[in-house]
Amino acid sequence: MKRRTFIKNSSLTALGLSTFGTVNSMSEGFTLKQELRVNEKRIENRIFELAKYGRDEKGRGYRVAYSKGDIEGRAWFMQLMEKAGLNPFIDSGGNIIGRRNGKNPALKPIAFGSHLDMVPDGGDYDGTLGCISALEVIEVLNENRFSTEHPLEVIVFANEEGGLIGSKAMAGNLTAEGLKQVSQSGMMMSEGIRAIGGNPDDIQSSIRKKGDFHAFLELHIEQGGTLENENLHIGVVEGIVGILDCEVTIEGFANHAGTTPMNLRKDALLAASKLVIAANEVINSMPGNQVGTVGKIAVQPGAYNVVPGKVTLGLEIRDLSWDKIEMLLSKIEERAASIATDTETKISFTREANFVKPALTDSSLQQKIIQSANYLGLKTKVMPSGAGHDTQQIASIAPVAMIFVPSVGGISHSPKEFTKTADMANGANVLLQTIMALERV
Repeated sequence: MKRRTFIKNSSLTALGLSTFGTVNSMSEGFTLKQELRVNEKRIENRIFELAKYGRDEKGRGYRVAYSKGDIEGRAWFMQLMEKAGLNPFIDSGGNIIGRRNGKNPALKPIAFGSHLDMVPDGGDYDGTLGCISALEVIEVLNENRFSTEHPLEVIVFANEEGGLIGSKAMAGNLTAEGLKQVSQSGMMMSEGIRAIGGNPDDIQSSIRKKGDFHAFLELHIEQGGTLENENLHIGVVEGIVGILDCEVTIEGFANHAGTTPMNLRKDALLAASKLVIAANEVINSMPGNQVGTVGKIAVQPGAYNVVPGKVTLGLEIRDLSWDKIEMLLSKIEERAASIATDTETKISFTREANFVKPALTDSSLQQKIIQSANYLGLKTKVMPSGAGHDTQQIASIAPVAMIFVPSVGGISHSPKEFTKTADMANGANVLLQTIMALERV
């Protein structure tokens, strides 16, 4: 039967193909032998196995980018990729890339993956599910001797949690200034990239040009409670928020807490407190889904009996509109100037180099995810992502899409982060089916 005739006669042509079986590489068609489905137990076991890497002396997760745990976890994953025939290598940005050849070398690769690094004392599912499921897709295809037309690439991005560093490098957005920024590990980004096998001196060689990918897909836990609260299986991401981080410095005058009258103080912490409240008021002053957070504070000299002379705050603003982010920051800066005058302090804002612009996902890929989920009998919701992801960097060079699965309790970046095995398998099967649908494009 001709491939075109088979697809025409299929009752599932909205998906692009029906039940998937082993491909006969010598013919134009393919034989229906069995449906392709992921091995959910294998996914679960690998989640648990990877979680062992980077545990600190108290058993907390610490697979922070460029740390010993990150290096060991990456090496373990590369061994699995090697066994799956992907011949993995590390590009100059520190990204791990494995390739499975397609039958038609003229076609652009379909890429998919996520990241393995975590925040300090983080959870076991954020990022890792996307990588482990990407490898699972390859293994299912191998086990069923299914040959794709397109080449397939599994990508493990480096240091997602520290500012999308690996994906920025791949998209050509990692600057010299960004390479100098200090990572959570304590190393500069350039030092960290070198520690995991990359080459910051040749960062340009990691760049992929627009058109190098047929598409890029990322499976990820939701990191929020929408899907669980609405009893849904799959989130189809419509866009990923932009993230702007600023270090805010408030300078007052340190003086004796017992002998300095209240009306003569230049209390940096008092000014900082007013600014935290002002930032919250600005963020809440207009409709929308924007969020703003002061999540870091350092006080100097930091003693009971000294009026604080200097405070450093970490301010973050997120929204799907970069113009809105800029407007909100401007309003916060206006409030800061007024507070500085009232408290006789100096307040300055320094933008972090590794900011992230918002990115919309590809509408046609969204539809393929929805069709794939429907085929599997799963309920979907089109939704934004309030968290940043490597996908938003790759969006500048390729059509992209993201698949969300529920996070129990909406918890993420926490040891209590958890996604049920059945939900992980649902997401991985949707990823697999979507890749198969892309095969017919």
